[in-house]
Amino acid sequence: MPEDKILLAHGSGGKLSHDLIQKLFLPLFLNPFLEPLDDSAEIPNQKERLAFTTDSYVINPLFFPGGNIGRLAVCGTVNDLSMKGAIPSYLSLSLIIEEGFSIELLKKIISSIHITAEEAGVKIVTGDTKVVEHGAADQLFINTAGIGSIKEGTKLSGKNARPGDGILLNGHLGDHEMAVLSQREGFKFQEELKSDCAPLNDLVRKMLDVCPAIRCMRDPTRGGLATTLNEIASMSNVGMVIEEEKIPVRESVRGISELLGLDPLYLANEGKLIAICPPDVENHLLDTMKAHPLGKDAQIIGRVTEENAKKVVLKTLIGGHRILDMLTGGQYPRIC
Repeated sequence: MPEDKILLAHGSGGKLSHDLIQKLFLPLFLNPFLEPLDDSAEIPNQKERLAFTTDSYVINPLFFPGGNIGRLAVCGTVNDLSMKGAIPSYLSLSLIIEEGFSIELLKKIISSIHITAEEAGVKIVTGDTKVVEHGAADQLFINTAGIGSIKEGTKLSGKNARPGDGILLNGHLGDHEMAVLSQREGFKFQEELKSDCAPLNDLVRKMLDVCPAIRCMRDPTRGGLATTLNEIASMSNVGMVIEEEKIPVRESVRGISELLGLDPLYLANEGKLIAICPPDVENHLLDTMKAHPLGKDAQIIGRVTEENAKKVVLKTLIGGHRILDMLTGGQYPRIC
């Protein structure tokens, strides 16, 4: 693997992405706001704590069952703010459009952005548009940045997990990646696959209202559940054990994963969250999640441990154990 070139795997959210951040960006940009490496940076303000985040979207195809690049862009930024416990308020919207792109398709995407922003209760307050020559971009790229306010008393971070804590997941894994992949490759299945792409801020608000003791939240997007749990375990210097039988995966997603040689634990999601909380409140938190449409399939999937620091262990269906490492390289076929 060449060390002097950027590879597709550097954008996968796995080990190469992590190495790129640690070796290239952090030595030059490290500061107290960037150092926690959470989904959003916390910025001090005279009146309140603010969260600020940004992300770019390059998905192919642009439209897929359950969403499109526009809905994805709004949800992704809203969810990153929410994982910090922030109430999302304002978004920027920047487009890089390839010459020759359909005006009609652009109208559909912008309409979807508007509808999703209304759903999430956020406003698009600034933006930019660039058009590049045909062949200089893959149809359409979107960048969004977002700002939200953090409620007093909320302290969510990937560094906060403690031994004994419960690990909760709000629903089925892999729906998004499989929906996008099936659309792009033209796969046909009896059960229609639909992306889970959704803004999670209302669910998060309700969770924090009843359980302010939540220590950490993360949305397992690129690299999936396994990679995200590894990031938290490393940041908190703890181990984790999760139970395969407790992890919700649809039979259709499981079957296609086996067919393609993929592991659902590494599939991308866009409407899922991981919550880590003290054991004495985990059942109350689970009930709250199940009462919400985006958490009705929630489960307690495992526990934080003192043993095996910085490692994630899967207890398999047959009672064995295996190490779940961070995603190495890029999972194929790529969806974005």
